Amino acid sequence: MTGNDIVLLGDKHVGEPYVLGALVPKDDANYKGPWDCAEFVSWLYYQTFGILYGCANNHGNPHTADAFSGYWGRDANTLGHIITIDEAKSTPGAAIVRLAGNGEIGHIVVSDGNGGTVEAHGRADGVINSVVDGRRWDMGILVPGVTYNPNPILPVRPPSIVIYRLTSPNMVSPEVGKLQAALTRRGFDTDGIDNIFGEKTFQAVMLFQDSVGLNPDGEVSALTAAALDVT
Repeated sequence: MTGNDIVLLGDKHVGEPYVLGALVPKDDANYKGPWDCAEFVSWLYYQTFGILYGCANNHGNPHTADAFSGYWGRDANTLGHIITIDEAKSTPGAAIVRLAGNGEIGHIVVSDGNGGTVEAHGRADGVINSVVDGRRWDMGILVPGVTYNPNPILPVRPPSIVIYRLTSPNMVSPEVGKLQAALTRRGFDTDGIDNIFGEKTFQAVMLFQDSVGLNPDGEVSALTAAALDVT
């Protein structure tokens, strides 16, 4: 078994539903959803290699273990092997993670090694095949005990626009004010329009994304901006 087998297993679940915060029994081989992003990736690793990883307690009961993108980041720094996004893009089965600030929800996908992904994405599309390029990522991760067969390096094409998100210090821009105004018009409270992308704006973005079926990572890229009708 290698990282390629993680991709093959993930592909079998394309089209299954997504629910933010779903808890997936990692030891249930017949599970068909709903998924969230981290639960999906942790389930794939457990089913393929019997490794519980990216969970609140990696030594706990796999039936109730809670997976989270932040736990994947934690484990990468303490247990795993962090690689570049270029390397992860080229390695079948590697995890690629986008972390949110203050321990909030991020996003995690599995690389197919050829520039594509398999991932639990959002309510509108569920588990999908997508791409690595043009999206913001923080790290690639290899899990100890897994055999990976990397392909020749494929350089990653970064996002072509500024992605507004929760950072420290906070992002400050009139563009953030436009986002806050658009969110407020749609009934999502940003605690005023102050041009500062803080915790309240992050939460409003995440709730808006989930309401329209987008990936609820709290970051405003082209898809979320378009959904808000903001250029």
